[in-house]
Amino acid sequence: MNVATARTTAPRWNAEVAAGDSARYARCIEVSRRVRWDIDADVIRGRDFDHDRTFLPAGLSLVDRIDFLDGNERRFFSQVQGRTYAWMFGLCERFIGAKMLQTSGQHWLGDQSALEALVRFSDEEIKHQELFRRLEVLLEARMPPGHAKMAEANTVAMFVMARSNWAVLALIFMIELFVQRHYEESIAPSQELCPLWKDVFLFHFREECQHSVVDELELRAEDARIDEGERDVAIDDLIALLGAMDDILRAQADADAAYFVVACGRPFGMRQQLHVVDVLRRAYRWQYIGSGVRHPRFVRVLDELATPQQRRRLDVALESIVPDV
Repeated sequence: MNVATARTTAPRWNAEVAAGDSARYARCIEVSRRVRWDIDADVIRGRDFDHDRTFLPAGLSLVDRIDFLDGNERRFFSQVQGRTYAWMFGLCERFIGAKMLQTSGQHWLGDQSALEALVRFSDEEIKHQELFRRLEVLLEARMPPGHAKMAEANTVAMFVMARSNWAVLALIFMIELFVQRHYEESIAPSQELCPLWKDVFLFHFREECQHSVVDELELRAEDARIDEGERDVAIDDLIALLGAMDDILRAQADADAAYFVVACGRPFGMRQQLHVVDVLRRAYRWQYIGSGVRHPRFVRVLDELATPQQRRRLDVALESIVPDV
C-alpha cells in the first residue's frame, strides 16, 4: 500500500488534543497509579459480608417509606437492594469497558496520555466486573435462594453499543457521576453499614472519580466531531437508552419485591406488597437514573453541548422516566 492510499483508507485519528485536555488526561493517569487497588489485598481481605449490618443506606434504599417492617426486615430490605446494586454495576461496566476500549482507537496514533488514560480506564472497569462477580459468590452463599437477575450483561451491552457514540458516552458520564454522588452523599456518611460492603464502594469510588473526567473529555470531543443533525439522533438514542434502563429497573424491582416478601417468611397484605414494589421502583429509578441526570455537572455539560430544543426533548422524556421520587 502506498502512502497516498493509506491516507484515504486509514481511520480518522484524533491526533490533535488541546494542551489543557492532554494535561487533564495526564492527571487522570497520575491518580490512577496512586489509587490503584487489588481485589484481595485491599478490598476483600479474606472477609465476608456481615449480614447483621445494613448494606445500602436508607437515603438510597428509601426503606424509611415503609412503616410496617421490623428492624430485621428493614436490614434485609437494604441487603436485597445492595445485592442488586452490586450486580447492576457489574452489568453497566460490561458496556462501559467495551465502549472505552473502542473509544481509545481515536488516540492510537495521537495523544499518548489520552490513550493511556483510556486503556487504564478500561482495565479498571474489567477489574470492577471481576470484583462484583466475586461478591455475588459471597452473597449467593449466605442469602436466601431465589434472587433473580432480570437482564443479561452481554445482551444489554450489545443493545447499548449499537447506539451513537455521543449517546453512549453521555450515558456512561451519567453513570460515573451517580457513583460519586451515592458514595459522597449516602454511603460515606453512614456508620451502620457492613464494613466489607462499605469498603467495596470506597475503593470503587476512588477509581471512578477520574473516570468521569475522561468521560467528559471524550463526550466533548465526540460532540465536536458531529453536527446538529447527528446530535438530534444522539438525543433520541440517549432517550432510548434511558428508557431501556428504566425497563430493566422496573423488572428488577418487581423481582426483588417478590424475593423480599417470600424470604421474609411472613404474610404481607396485598396493599403492603404493592407498597414494597412501589418503593423499590422509586428507589431504583432514583439510584440509577434520577441521581445521574439531575447531577449538576451532568446538567451543566448537556446544557453546554445540546441546543435548547434538544434539551427540552430530553427533559420531556425524563418527566415520565424519573418523576419526583
